[in-house]
Amino acid sequence: MDSAMEFRLSAQQEISGEHRPLGRWLALALVFLAAIPITSLAQDEEKEWEYSLTPYLFLPIATEGTSTVAGTEADLDLDLSDVLDILDIAFATRFEARRDRFGILADLYYVSLSMDQGATLKPAVNPDLDLTATLNVDVDVRQGWLSLQGLYRAFESPVGARYPWAIDLSAGARWNYLKQEIDTNLRVDIFPGPGIQQSLGGTETWWEPVVGFRTGIEVSSCLTLVLRADVGGFGAGGDDLQWGVLVGAERAFNDRHALRFGYLFYGIDYATYRADGRFAYDIDQHGPYLAYSWKW
Repeated sequence: MDSAMEFRLSAQQEISGEHRPLGRWLALALVFLAAIPITSLAQDEEKEWEYSLTPYLFLPIATEGTSTVAGTEADLDLDLSDVLDILDIAFATRFEARRDRFGILADLYYVSLSMDQGATLKPAVNPDLDLTATLNVDVDVRQGWLSLQGLYRAFESPVGARYPWAIDLSAGARWNYLKQEIDTNLRVDIFPGPGIQQSLGGTETWWEPVVGFRTGIEVSSCLTLVLRADVGGFGAGGDDLQWGVLVGAERAFNDRHALRFGYLFYGIDYATYRADGRFAYDIDQHGPYLAYSWKW
């Protein structure tokens, strides 16, 4: 197993408190989303929809926390090189549609990490015994989400301001996907067959409410400073809190193309129980953020 990840057995602990009702949060989010097109249609017919597609890349230079599968807790302390060594695939993009003060925002994110470790063991009781065993351990961790939020421009500076700036608020729902699975295979050379196999952990999915805030100030005709934050979870589906904060800037090349860059902080605190024990994912990450935005 990677030296940055050391498994240790821990006593199984109960998750404090009960999950808060999700229906109330989702109902509020859906009402907000449903109001967007209705309100937009009532606006000046001369206003046109504007769209943007923004693929982005998040490079976590530090990942710290714990991963728990079947009551077995693993400490995580990974740098960027550790993450890249075990990275299979990563994909993320944001889509936005806006008309005047109202809009819709969709965010899609997916990352897959895996490790495959093997070891040859000698019996501890009698090392001279001509007997060996091979232990293979496969670790598969995947995380993803798809969120849909309604946008509302709560404030916009007057036309002609020296440094134009605006504030956007958002609210909606997010569907989450989390897989933590450990597959082991123990084979002893004197016994034929595939060996002793065991699979721990699995996949969890859940819905949760999410709210967001962002502000930007134009310091020049081509450069905008940006602060963005979103918070979700609130106990829904086992996710006590999931949050992200981005501090960055946008460099516009023209009306359609722009480069976005900055520094992103992200955290999640999720826990539930499965048939084989406690299943939890509690991590904090931070690192550079890079994105390309195409507008039309």
